[in-house]
Amino acid sequence: MSAIPATSTELVPLYRLAHSRAGDKGDISCLSVIAYRPDLFAWIERTVTPERVAAWFGDRQPGSVRRYVLPRLHALNLVLDDVLDGGVNGALNLDTHGKTLSFHLLAMPVPLPADVAAGLPGFPG
Repeated sequence: MSAIPATSTELVPLYRLAHSRAGDKGDISCLSVIAYRPDLFAWIERTVTPERVAAWFGDRQPGSVRRYVLPRLHALNLVLDDVLDGGVNGALNLDTHGKTLSFHLLAMPVPLPADVAAGLPGFPG
């Protein structure tokens, strides 16, 4: 991962930098985070940590969050254990599927240098 210089920062939702795919099996959700552009991946890798993801999903109380870095794809794969209320077939909650969790993940704010944030399409800078 390249060094990231310290400058003034803006909080930007992750969906400004990346999109996500999701899958679920039993009580495990796999969420991918894929950078829109290769130059944004360093910021994603730095800020989308297992600790931050676990905190972001604190209401779902994940048993663990494992992160796999896929630098050639400019992507992360996040595996969240125990977040689907026992699994899609066993849950009383109808909206616990992995794709719903991927949308929640994309709302997570990430700090970016103001000049990088201003360069994102549609960012009100």
